[in-house]
Amino acid sequence: MLSAANTSPNKDDIAALRREAGLWVRGKREAAGLSQRDLANRVGLEHYTFISQIEAGRGRVPPDRYESYALALGIEPRDFAMTMLKFHEPHTYRLLFPQTASAAAPADKGEEKSFIANLAARLARLESKLGNE
Repeated sequence: MLSAANTSPNKDDIAALRREAGLWVRGKREAAGLSQRDLANRVGLEHYTFISQIEAGRGRVPPDRYESYALALGIEPRDFAMTMLKFHEPHTYRLLFPQTASAAAPADKGEEKSFIANLAARLARLESKLGNE
């Protein structure tokens, strides 16, 4: 996350935050048991590749679609909007939610551990399938 002293994020900071946002969306999508195509359908997109771009950090959820994404993922719209703001507008987030900005780190670490555990389980399943061929 950007520090208060760093008022103009560089290109690398922005790219890193977009990747983090994408991983977060992917984790929520997978936790909801949805494919990229399922999520695209639920939010009214013709092409699921837009979901892929968001998850890879090459795109972002348009703010006017926050509510539809939140509902599709089973998340409170306010929580979804706050999380997107934290990733895409970190300075604004810090100014609006100073108490939340400092308290958010432990929860994020828990989500990160859960996401990593999920990835490890998926990798183990893939490796077992490859071993059976």
